[in-house]
Amino acid sequence: MADLADGADGVERLTYDDLDPGDRELVDAAREACATSYAPYSGVHVGAALRTRDGRIMTGSNVENAAYGSTICAERMAVGRANAEGERAFTAVAVAAQGERLQGDQVVSPCGSCRQVLHEMAAVTGTRTRVLMTTPGTARITIGSLEELLPLPFGPLSR
Repeated sequence: MADLADGADGVERLTYDDLDPGDRELVDAAREACATSYAPYSGVHVGAALRTRDGRIMTGSNVENAAYGSTICAERMAVGRANAEGERAFTAVAVAAQGERLQGDQVVSPCGSCRQVLHEMAAVTGTRTRVLMTTPGTARITIGSLEELLPLPFGPLSR
């Protein structure tokens, strides 16, 4: 989780009430997904919600593990769930988190690995993906694109 600079190019800052109903639904789904998180080590319960090209919402939550490298982020859990159902094109993803260790105004954003996985799905499907990032204690929403969040990404290998 990171905070984006206020002057970041192309990044929107809105409140929950400013969102259109579809974006509110996605943010609500991400926040609800936090409840299924398994986070005994960090205490940070993360939820993610993906909107597929056909409008379906797929959710995921983080699953921590004592073998830290085995931990699964909420965003990658949602991508895996969607992939298992034959979906790889995502028009938007919302990320939310809850936990006492978080600052109320801290923007919750995908980690680098999740950004890369989301980028690859966008690249192979030709989809532009918006990223809605929430704050745990406020109604503030930061919206950016994968291109803004992951400059100079690498893509899938040629076949």
